[in-house]
Amino acid sequence: MAMDTQPPPPAATVPLRPRFAQRLRAYFIAGILITAPIGITIYLAKLFLDFVDARVVPLIPASYNPDSYLPFSVPGIGLVILLVVLTLIGALTANYAGRMFLQTSERVLVRMPVIRSLYSAVKQIFETILANQTAFREVVLVEYPRHGLWSLGFITGTVQGEACKVSEEELVSVLIPTVPLPTAGYLVFMPRKDVVVLDMTVEEGMKMAISGGIVTPPDRRPPELRGGRVAALKRAGE
Repeated sequence: MAMDTQPPPPAATVPLRPRFAQRLRAYFIAGILITAPIGITIYLAKLFLDFVDARVVPLIPASYNPDSYLPFSVPGIGLVILLVVLTLIGALTANYAGRMFLQTSERVLVRMPVIRSLYSAVKQIFETILANQTAFREVVLVEYPRHGLWSLGFITGTVQGEACKVSEEELVSVLIPTVPLPTAGYLVFMPRKDVVVLDMTVEEGMKMAISGGIVTPPDRRPPELRGGRVAALKRAGE
């Protein structure tokens, strides 16, 4: 008895258009991720150069201005001159005459009612930032604004002076940044034992704060600690 042989059903064909469209979309997004940071950086750098040139170049005498005898404009000449002038001012204030002039100028400023407060605050901020190269020392997690909510923060130093009287424990200054401006935020004084120090660098923490958590640095913890709660990380650091 002959058996009826029927051809196997045709294999389901995968439509090519959706897959092709997905690839085009992925390529488009990859192009944005590559070109957008470069383009925005170049644009902001050009804005900064134009801002400095517009204020420094007009102060240059025409005989020394390259734009007066060159057929094209030289971008960034104002920034170069500004850097040279600032360096010369720093060199002049390094000798005895320069220090005396600086001290006399400061005495005049500190006697002005409103100017002295502004000058002292700005001077202290710049001295702190330039002396430490960065005001942010470590990236930490803190329970803020309430228990159970964790916020990204930056340790800016150890609390000293009158603010230490609120606790007998060692306090640290933690700046909790706002998005997308990590240099602004809330300053809180916390016991050092209550902060969780992260392994990420300050630069990585800044990127994470600016991006609102979209850019996340890699987890450098040992495999046995990954995926655990923050309490486990705190216990590991103690």
